[in-house]
Amino acid sequence: MLSIEGKIINHDSEIYGRVEINQETGLIKSVGEATGSADIVCGEDCLVFPGFVDLHVHAREDVSGLQNYKEDFLSASEAAINGGVTHICDMPNNPVAPVDEKSYGEKLALAEKALVDVTLYGGIGPKTKPFSCSAPIYRPSMQPINGHITTQPPYKAFMGPSIGDLFFHSQQELEEAIKRYEGQYVSFHCEDPEILEANKNQPTHEQRRPAEAELKATDFALYLIEKYRLHGKLCHYSVKEGLAKIISAKKAGLDVACEVAPHHLYFDDTMLTEENRKWLQMNPPLRAPEDRLAMIEALRKGDIDFLATDHAPHTAEEKLKGMSGVPHLDTYGAFAAWLLKECNFEPQDIARICSFNPGRFVNSFRTERCGEIKEGFAGSLTILDLSQKWLVKKENLKTKCGWSPFTGRVFPGKVKCAIVRGRVYNNTN
Repeated sequence: MLSIEGKIINHDSEIYGRVEINQETGLIKSVGEATGSADIVCGEDCLVFPGFVDLHVHAREDVSGLQNYKEDFLSASEAAINGGVTHICDMPNNPVAPVDEKSYGEKLALAEKALVDVTLYGGIGPKTKPFSCSAPIYRPSMQPINGHITTQPPYKAFMGPSIGDLFFHSQQELEEAIKRYEGQYVSFHCEDPEILEANKNQPTHEQRRPAEAELKATDFALYLIEKYRLHGKLCHYSVKEGLAKIISAKKAGLDVACEVAPHHLYFDDTMLTEENRKWLQMNPPLRAPEDRLAMIEALRKGDIDFLATDHAPHTAEEKLKGMSGVPHLDTYGAFAAWLLKECNFEPQDIARICSFNPGRFVNSFRTERCGEIKEGFAGSLTILDLSQKWLVKKENLKTKCGWSPFTGRVFPGKVKCAIVRGRVYNNTN
């Protein structure tokens, strides 16, 4: 049995208490009053959260092995633990994409090396169709897999260019595919391919992927979600003007949720220089300061549901050649501390966007639950220490790519430790 005492933060409560985790089952046995002694006693400046869940990760590993030099499930999980993330959801845009039972099962087997829980998205392409699977979530091999049964995994649709065959040239082509996924959980990368094609010769990355591409794709994604009764999610949102569309759709009863990534909260296009432009290139690109501030406010208020990294571990050489995407898993918890200290987020807000809301998403595909510190839930916790500042430097990173867009920056808090189903990983950086 593992015991932890401290400030226990759920999305709807904060108490000073005691959590006991059964290390054989990996589940929380009890939550109650503090006794004054425990295996881990947290100080006044520490916050004990339900284990953070990152809904948008590119771990890169597949059966081809072609991108394992960037990251694999082991290194991604080590970076996740470093950032206080105890459950990652891996995107399907691999050279060998998980688009059917066979390819999905092969990728799931690769996840056995992970130290954290892993949920895999299935890919949607022009010729794909829904498939059944018996275990869409991987649980660390130190405990048996029990009860993780579903008929469908979550799916991802890339409306713009992506890896392999997961690409659509038009709205009509996308709708023809989505028709086959009626009623499923579908996440959308919202960039309209026709607008991207029309702007491909613009001088900067930001101009080649204008806000209009995201807005047009948002309209179409909302249309598809409504027409085909999807459980919809819009990934890495970045445009202020589109928030009103999302809020209106939610008020109308549409089943839609929304992510935002750390880079769209921390950086904007006024911060780009000749020195950092390639390092801060991602899709969708950085937007204007008013977009960045609107994303922060929407996340704080609850109009955006999830803090999800879009962790993309390209090598330094690839970035200098113009590859889009940035790594974030190592810095997830420290970034949450930045939201607390610099952006007026409350601890319950962090529990909501990093634990409870993403927990509800992954709980749709499993019988065991996560996202709250409650009896019977996964014994995974994230402990933040707000008394310790954290300097981001290469030596402190676990991601295989070895760099961060935050290198040289100091965050106002750090991950004290991550607990994954009763197994303790202390942060010594």
